[in-house]
Amino acid sequence: MVTLVVATTTDPASINPAKALLAMPGWLPGPSFQEDMKSFAKQGVRLLQHHKSIVKEDNLDQRWEQVTGESVEEVIFLSKHTAVSNRPALTLHPIGVPHLKEAEIPPQGGKPGWAAPPNPRIGPWLRLLNNIASSHNLLPEFEITLEGTHHGPLTNKPTMFIEIGSTEEYWKRQDAAQVIALLVWEGLGLGGGAAVGNWSGENDKNKVLLGIGGGHYAPRHMDIVLKDGVWVGHLLSGYSLPMEDPKLSKVETNSKEIGGTWRESIKAAFEATKSAFPGGEILAHLDHK
Repeated sequence: MVTLVVATTTDPASINPAKALLAMPGWLPGPSFQEDMKSFAKQGVRLLQHHKSIVKEDNLDQRWEQVTGESVEEVIFLSKHTAVSNRPALTLHPIGVPHLKEAEIPPQGGKPGWAAPPNPRIGPWLRLLNNIASSHNLLPEFEITLEGTHHGPLTNKPTMFIEIGSTEEYWKRQDAAQVIALLVWEGLGLGGGAAVGNWSGENDKNKVLLGIGGGHYAPRHMDIVLKDGVWVGHLLSGYSLPMEDPKLSKVETNSKEIGGTWRESIKAAFEATKSAFPGGEILAHLDHK
């Protein structure tokens, strides 16, 4: 079983942490995969570099298994983050667009109604990232935060994005790239220590948070993750819970129920979270904004 860490050369917030990671000892050339993609190997980790948009590399986990014969356990994407606030930030989040209707075209990859299994490392790595960023003097300049579930690419294995935001100035920050590289290095146990965030349903802290509602950065959900040490499943911000008032519909209807894809979104997020945390107790945490 291998972990895929994926970076693109088109994004400084992606390739710079990958380069910092490769500067650490013990990496070797990885299995041959495809001509336009380099791979590097250390223990059970495969670091991949390609030249495409990070959200368009669909089914990379399946394709890797078919070509190399190695089973993929999880996928971790390195990427940039953009925000209207332009605030410097280091973020983690699961992926999917479970709220979109079948006919809609996802603006940033994925497919309507789909949610990837959330990587169980998200919660433990948020806490680890907070510690590493603090020890490297990135706090309080950088905000450490979760994001709501959004965008692609399509994957079938537990997946998360790690991002540097929120403008080109910060995407290119070498100190931020080094912190992300250390997060991956320490979090996956590449330096010889224990990996952080390996899931076991027998763990005494087997409660998994399914965040429903609130803003994109889920501060109330995040407070529980940092305070109580729970695991993190999907986080559905308010915009991922579309609701339609039947009284406002221009079409004649006898329905008295709120329409929209909010039910489908919650169901897809719940099922994906359940698949990533077998044996876990999934707790819905509701926020309102």
